[in-house]
Amino acid sequence: MTARAFLRDRLPAILIRAFAHLLTVIFLLAFRIPHQALAAAILLPLCGAVPAELWEYRRRKRFYDRLKNNAEGLERKYLLSETLPDPDFAEGRILKETLRDAGKSMAEEAAECRRDADAFREYIELWVHEIKLPLAAMRLLCYNGGCGRCGEQMNRMDDCVENVLFYARSGSPEKDYVIGPVSLKRVFSDAAQRHREELQSRGVSIRTEGLDTAVYTDAKWLAWILGQLMSNSMKYFSPEKDREPQIIVSAEELPDRTVLRFRDNGIGIPARDLPYIFEKSFTGQNGRARPGSTGMGLYVAKKLCARLGHGMEAESEEGKYTEIRLLFGKSGYTAPLSAENAPRDPNLSEM
Repeated sequence: MTARAFLRDRLPAILIRAFAHLLTVIFLLAFRIPHQALAAAILLPLCGAVPAELWEYRRRKRFYDRLKNNAEGLERKYLLSETLPDPDFAEGRILKETLRDAGKSMAEEAAECRRDADAFREYIELWVHEIKLPLAAMRLLCYNGGCGRCGEQMNRMDDCVENVLFYARSGSPEKDYVIGPVSLKRVFSDAAQRHREELQSRGVSIRTEGLDTAVYTDAKWLAWILGQLMSNSMKYFSPEKDREPQIIVSAEELPDRTVLRFRDNGIGIPARDLPYIFEKSFTGQNGRARPGSTGMGLYVAKKLCARLGHGMEAESEEGKYTEIRLLFGKSGYTAPLSAENAPRDPNLSEM
């Protein structure tokens, strides 16, 4: 801090004091005060004001010069507040406390970014290992002349690519979604058509109930979420031959919300794993028994539901069923189903 900068900053206060001092002198002259007393009245306040300003300048200069020098010498600027002594004036203490809070906030934000980057890197590593499986399967099929099944493996690879894209976008889906009335039957039909070959090859039947309703959401993101639920169900169907794999999707209208139930009759989820299935990278007992499980599908699906303002719940009984419920809030306006958002495949329930 230079003396010129200090005086420029203190100029308004100095002018106010000078004006008050001038009024005092005029007042004393009006009462014909002796010249000696008048001189004392002029000089004595100056004897106190000048040293006070010099002392104020000295302590501020000492603090701000150290602040500037420390900032220039630090590689990590957010640690600046930790290098400063406690100032002996109020503005300096406020500044130091503000710098400390700003540095703490920045450090927390940087740590969160590092965690997100690490999580994304881990997911990419898992995804790379997962996509190797359909690639290897396609090589074997083509080598053995079974190119007819290559379409299923291509769909799996397409799903892997789409999953990593949705995961990458899940941090800021608001840049890529449009909320509006969406037909549940239309969206589920699109998701089922995408997985049609795999559903048929695994002998999975689908039954739908009460999907002739619209909810407020983004059709593309909802279709991806339903596709994830469908893929999970197909991974964990029971190997028992006497029980036909089946998925039942139904919607229920409640006064304050619409509930979409996605239920399969697969192997179910152990009770000890159920509270953790929406956590990142959690595979549980079922996932450890099957290669290729990343534990990311339900985590990203619930994260997207939260971003869209929807709820997601799970219920399961080991060896019998798993049910995932999507909870959609009600809007003041309920859009009628039109030809545009009507289902493409009216025979979907017969699949």
